[in-house]
Amino acid sequence: MAAVGVGAWAAQWPLLADAQTGLPAAGAAKNIAASACSKPVYLTFDTGHMGIAHLVAQVLRKHKVTVTFFAANERTKEGGSSLSNFWAPWWKARADEGHMLASHTYDHMYWVADIRDKASGQVTHFKVRPSAGDRANQSFVVSVAEYCEEIGRAARRLEAMTGHKTLPLYRAPGGKTSPALIAAAEQGGYKQVGWASAGFLGDELPSEKYPNDRLLAQALQNIRSGDILLAHLGIWSRQDPWAPAVLEPLITGLLERGFCFRTLAEHPAYMPWIAQARGHASGKK
Repeated sequence: MAAVGVGAWAAQWPLLADAQTGLPAAGAAKNIAASACSKPVYLTFDTGHMGIAHLVAQVLRKHKVTVTFFAANERTKEGGSSLSNFWAPWWKARADEGHMLASHTYDHMYWVADIRDKASGQVTHFKVRPSAGDRANQSFVVSVAEYCEEIGRAARRLEAMTGHKTLPLYRAPGGKTSPALIAAAEQGGYKQVGWASAGFLGDELPSEKYPNDRLLAQALQNIRSGDILLAHLGIWSRQDPWAPAVLEPLITGLLERGFCFRTLAEHPAYMPWIAQARGHASGKK
């Protein structure tokens, strides 16, 4: 399938596009300078069907907001999968714009259970169930090393497509982890990133029970400084898509309340880990 051009997605989202150029409309909300930012929030996106990816990119450009993307090679509405060559220009453009990229495991691999060695009692393997790839929706067992390789595979793919280093962070699909899984990932060089309770933006929830106006009001009321926010680049099951209705008013609403948007490269909980990991990598060269 051919790539979606500017005109195509501008027509799909006309309220966000300039009528003549199809590029982001003027009049973005005022962004707070880094030196004046006392209320940072950290907006993150996990991959999904990518059907709203162009819209998300446009809104972020319009409001000069940088975010962190966690990417897995998931099935998409067009272009095969989210880390295929079809989507490589999209990822490169985001990295060039200053967004941060990190792994979501290559095959969107859910942790199911720890597997312990009977003699030592130590966790040596994990039961997993990916939702993408050749073994999608199958449960099987991987070693600690194989799980770390699964994280690294997505990171290397992002770096190959964009020419930018990924963050030494990752997000476990569904946020499903165990202490042993987190420790194994850290041994492999990747720190797990969750999200704040108020930062769960609800785009995975059924729209008939959680309409967009309710999710927006809830987020604007509950989000606090330092929160990590979670959304997706498209959820198959949600009938009334979240991003077209909520993303822009959420951003403008938070900006109006004095918040500013930062990437996880600037999060105080992760900055020491990132610096250490990058220093270690530089020392290997």
